[in-house]
Amino acid sequence: MDPTTEYLSDYACRLTYEDLSAEAVHQVKRTLVDTLGCGAGAFDSEPPSIARRMASRVQGSPPARILGTSQETSTDLAAFANTVLIRYLDCNDAYAARGTGHPSDMIPGVLAVSGGHRANGRAVITAIAAAYEVFCRLADEVPLKGWDQGMFAAIGATCGTGMILGLDRKAMGNAISIAITTGVPLGVTRIGELSMWKGCATAAAVRIGVFAAELAAEGMTGPGEPFQGRNGLWQHLGVEAPKWEGFGGGAKPFRITGTSFKAYPSVIHTQGPIGQVLELRQQVATAEIDSVHVATYGEAVRRTATEAEKWNPETRETADHSIPYLVAAAFQDGDVTPATFAPSRIQDPALRQLIKKLTVVEEPEFTRRYPAESCTRIEVTTTDGRRVAAETSHPKGHYRNPLTDGEVEGKFRGLASGVLGAEGCDRVLREVWNLENAPTLDRLFESLVISRRRTSP
Repeated sequence: MDPTTEYLSDYACRLTYEDLSAEAVHQVKRTLVDTLGCGAGAFDSEPPSIARRMASRVQGSPPARILGTSQETSTDLAAFANTVLIRYLDCNDAYAARGTGHPSDMIPGVLAVSGGHRANGRAVITAIAAAYEVFCRLADEVPLKGWDQGMFAAIGATCGTGMILGLDRKAMGNAISIAITTGVPLGVTRIGELSMWKGCATAAAVRIGVFAAELAAEGMTGPGEPFQGRNGLWQHLGVEAPKWEGFGGGAKPFRITGTSFKAYPSVIHTQGPIGQVLELRQQVATAEIDSVHVATYGEAVRRTATEAEKWNPETRETADHSIPYLVAAAFQDGDVTPATFAPSRIQDPALRQLIKKLTVVEEPEFTRRYPAESCTRIEVTTTDGRRVAAETSHPKGHYRNPLTDGEVEGKFRGLASGVLGAEGCDRVLREVWNLENAPTLDRLFESLVISRRRTSP
């Protein structure tokens, strides 16, 4: 077992609920509220429906729940289908570091294994916190360099689900090794015109993490040096092995408390521009706009504005990764919601006319301050020569400008009430806020079942 594998496996096997800070426990529950709201809001969307259909054809032993239904499947397919569900709207949390991603994508993996193995709420909270710690600490140290964030998700999900399965250090090391040597996805997933797979790639990585943990529980072994050996991950990435300074616990804060929530259903780099447009819209009517100049940090420009497809999106997945599209839509509509990405809206010629008035550039100082700050400045010039501007370094939802508990609940209700109804939302929220006292996840899963009779007009 190489030092990285040993360090990760030792941490995952050692962490207990008692090691968690009160802040970390609370943030796990806040994140679960946010994540489940994103899933409920996406229930009728096409990629989650495809994943559910596939998962429903398989029986598992132990069985695992397909979220939003009473159906059961295998733990790995439940992890896949449920991650596709919560990821589809691109409204779940984000962590920005040398590598950026969505650590809440791992939560369905932990829930799938926890339900099948009758884990209690405290075990679930601990496993989620550990999965986050692994994902985020890796992201702190490891640039993706053309690979996808599923790399972090596969390893973190393995650790979280391995904890629920009770793996010892040797088995946990084998599980991590199997996951990382199998689950390193390509960054091309998020390049050009984006496909449905944009929201499914990490789901596949989480599925691998669950599968790897279950194989290791049965005695399967993996390569001894998946990170630091010849042809291991560090060699392929061209980086030195990280020198870990200690993960969360004791005096060390947990990385889950440094994650950011989204106020709008779009990639994290667009949260600042959208918020500023909604502010500027109070001062400038869309018909008065002559030009819009967006200055932001380099990663935001590269991810959302350098490719031609981001200036003329054809798919929902491309539109929610496009600063030009989202700035135009926010100016015209006064908000960005799931409805912003309806096919008819994406193709609206009026938006294309406004997009033609935009420029998006990198501001070197903003790049220097990223990822600690997510700076954006927007300047609008009107047809009569006026100039109005807005600037932010911590958009609403950023961990330094967080959503309150009430705002997290409001976001959940806004996304989920259409399928769960007001009383259904109340039930889910009661179960999540009281999760540490839950003997199993049965009541939580039942609260999430979508009844068409209950929610029909």
